[in-house]
Amino acid sequence: MAFYKSNWFKRLKNFIIGVGAAIVMLGALFKINSWAYGTEMLIAGLVTEAFLFLMLGVLPPEKDYYWEKLYPGLEKYHSEITPLAAGGASGGTALNGEVVENQLGGMLTELQSMSKNLGALKALQEIDFSGTSDQINTMNNFYSKLNDAMADLGDSLEDTKRYKEQMAALNKNLGSLNSVYGNVLTAMTGQQAASVPVS
Repeated sequence: MAFYKSNWFKRLKNFIIGVGAAIVMLGALFKINSWAYGTEMLIAGLVTEAFLFLMLGVLPPEKDYYWEKLYPGLEKYHSEITPLAAGGASGGTALNGEVVENQLGGMLTELQSMSKNLGALKALQEIDFSGTSDQINTMNNFYSKLNDAMADLGDSLEDTKRYKEQMAALNKNLGSLNSVYGNVLTAMTGQQAASVPVS
């Protein structure tokens, strides 16, 4: 245990703080009234206080304990609090067995949940991942073949588009040819009719 946590040091620190403050006050009183040794007393008190402030700045602060959370009503001067070791005697505002039991029940539920989670992690640890690389290679092979098929399908779609364009041009040409043929037939029919003698 560090010396600054010991009881004797805490008592000595309080004593020096009190004496130093008293010397500063008396030195100020002597200096204001221009009495003898006022300057010396004021210097001694201020040096003592400076040393104390330096010491308090170097030492770590005391840990704060919030006992009123464990013992409800502790901050009230006249409250009757039964110690935890006494086991909840009647008349005080001590922790009763029901509160402790509820808190322990909550902790037990959390521990059971943690145990299930750890069991699931253990089951995951025991899974055999040795065949996973083969499965990944198979999936990569499948995806590469699928990409090739999609590329071929894209080429087929392009070919189909060109075929449709050529068929549309052919239909247009056939329509023009039919029109020309129709005109030729009409002209031939007209010519035959003109060459037939009228009787």
